[in-house]
Amino acid sequence: MAEATPHAAAASTEAPTNASTPSIPSTPSPAEPAASAVSPPTRPSAALDHLAGLYRQMFLIRRLEEEAARAYAEGKIGGFLHLYIGQEAVGVGAIAALRPDDYVVTTYRDHGIAIAKGMSANALMAELWGKKTGCSQGLGGSMHMFDAANNMLGGYGIVGGHIPLAAGVAFASKYRADGRVTLCFFGEGAVSIGGFHEGVSLAALWKLPIVFICENNEYSMGTPLSRSMSVEDVSMKALGYGIDRDRFFVTDVLEVEKRIGEAVARAREHSLPTLVEVRTYRFRGHSMSDPAKYRTAAELDERKKKDPVHRARAELVASGYVETRMKELEADVEAEVQAAVKFADESPEPDASILEPTTYDGPFAA
Repeated sequence: MAEATPHAAAASTEAPTNASTPSIPSTPSPAEPAASAVSPPTRPSAALDHLAGLYRQMFLIRRLEEEAARAYAEGKIGGFLHLYIGQEAVGVGAIAALRPDDYVVTTYRDHGIAIAKGMSANALMAELWGKKTGCSQGLGGSMHMFDAANNMLGGYGIVGGHIPLAAGVAFASKYRADGRVTLCFFGEGAVSIGGFHEGVSLAALWKLPIVFICENNEYSMGTPLSRSMSVEDVSMKALGYGIDRDRFFVTDVLEVEKRIGEAVARAREHSLPTLVEVRTYRFRGHSMSDPAKYRTAAELDERKKKDPVHRARAELVASGYVETRMKELEADVEAEVQAAVKFADESPEPDASILEPTTYDGPFAA
C-alpha cells in the first residue's frame, strides 16, 4: 500500500505569487522538467543541511503515514484515518518558521503536523494503535494528537471548530506578552463555517499574534472547489477583516518556510494576524474509507509529478548532497519507522485504571 519512494523529482516552473497580487492557476501548471534539469550545485553547506533536515521530516511523515495505512488495512488501527500524504511540505515548511515555544492548533488530519512539531514516531504510532504508550494513552486516537511539551495543542474533529480556540491561544500569548505565535491549520471546507469567521474576526479586532493557514487540497472531503466556493481565492476572505493575506501553490518546502515565515514575523513583531492560503493536494482519499472516485487517475498522476517530497530529494542530490548520505538518511528514517511500528504493536492496551483520573479531577472519597 506504500506510495513510491522519492526518486525522480520535478522542479517547479511557476513563479511564486506575492501577497499584493494573490493569483494562481486553478488548474495544474504544465509538467515540470525532469530531476536532471535541476540547477547544478549552488547551495552552501549550511543551506544544504537545512534542506536535508526538512526533507528528512517530510520523508519520515510520508513513511509513517504509509505504514499507518497498512496497519489500518490489517485492522490494527480502528475508527477513521486521515492521511497527510502529499501535503507534508505545508506542515514541515510552516513549522520550520516557528520557535519551539510557539503553538500549533490543527484539524483531524494531524499526524504530519504532530511529527513536524516534535512528537516522537513512537508516541504517534502507539496513539494510532490505541495503546497506553500513545501521546494520549490511546484515548485520543487518529484525530486528536496532542503534545503539550512541544506546544502541539491538538487535532480537532469538528470542522472549523478549532479556529476560535486558536484565536484564544493567541489572545493568551498577547495577554501574557510572551512573544509566542500561534499557527492555526484548517482545510478550505472550514472557511464556510461560522467558527472560521468568528476566529478571524476576533484576531483582527484584537490584533492577535496568529497565522491562519488554509491547506486548500481542492476537495472538501469529496466536493471540488467549483462546487463548494463561489470565490475560489480563499485569501480574499482576509479583505473583509482588514488583515494581511498571502496565497501560493506548494511545490517547494523552502518557499513554504519563507512565506509562512513572513507571516510569523508579522505576528511576532507587530501582533498582527495573517490569512495564508496554501494550495496543496492529498494523494489519498479524504480518509482510508474514501476511494476518491471523484477525481481522475490522470489528475492524480499529474499532481504527483510535482510532489514536494520528490522535489526536495532531487534538489539535494543536484546541489551536491552525496548519494551515500541520502541513502543513510533514508535508511535511518526507515529504521525509525519500523521501530515505531514495532513499539506500537507490542505496547499494552490501556486498562480501566486510567478511566477515573482521565475523566474526573480528584481527590475522591473512598
